[in-house]
Amino acid sequence: MLADATTRSGGTATATSVVPVAPLLPVAPTGFTARCTRALLSPWSRLSLLLVLLAGAASTVLLFHPQRLLSDGWPPQLTGAMAALVFAAAYGLCSVAFVPRPLLNLAAGALFGSQLGTASALAGTVLGAGISFGLGRLLGQDALRPLLRGRWLKAADGQLSRHGFRSMMAARLFPGLPFWGVNYCAAVSRMRWMPFLLATALGSLPNTAAYVVAGARASSPTSPAFLIAMACIALPALGGAVVAWRKRHHLRAR
Repeated sequence: MLADATTRSGGTATATSVVPVAPLLPVAPTGFTARCTRALLSPWSRLSLLLVLLAGAASTVLLFHPQRLLSDGWPPQLTGAMAALVFAAAYGLCSVAFVPRPLLNLAAGALFGSQLGTASALAGTVLGAGISFGLGRLLGQDALRPLLRGRWLKAADGQLSRHGFRSMMAARLFPGLPFWGVNYCAAVSRMRWMPFLLATALGSLPNTAAYVVAGARASSPTSPAFLIAMACIALPALGGAVVAWRKRHHLRAR
């Protein structure tokens, strides 16, 4: 009780005050183990772990030479839909480890043909983007967000955070932007999972299909399908180079 209470003893009244007792607050542990735990879970420690994981993945890929898929083919014990599923999983892991997606798309076409190859490559693309986005969000976002102080960085962060779907669609359709770089930029922003994955699937489909068809028809380079696929690869790349050059020239003029 916070109010005063009156008691009577021998005909005299005395007032006694009940003093409130503050609740005991939990004390954070300060031992060596607690300090080590906080250090290991700090944003910069998690970012360091992400960099170590990516460096290890890239080194592993360099040792196993995934480009051999184009020359050696797929293991003979895997065929049909099961082989395509395994390839999609391998595609996703390789794309996280910085293996160029055009190489993987060509391999998908050479191994599985146009239709199954496109489905497998697109599934691997979304899987790899999701893994990169999750790793960046879990291990890198807390450390990198305080560094977004530059005008261009803040503008890019605001665009991805407020207009995630259309921004990611544009990034996937625009040739020349590194796949892994877009994944980690989106992870550092406040972009949500569903717009990121959906825009990745839709925006990556045209370029992925073009490379897969080119890989499937590489044995007949004069066929209409191969020529159309190469045009679908070359024209966006040329258009992207022109746009990038004009933007660079405009920025220099300013």
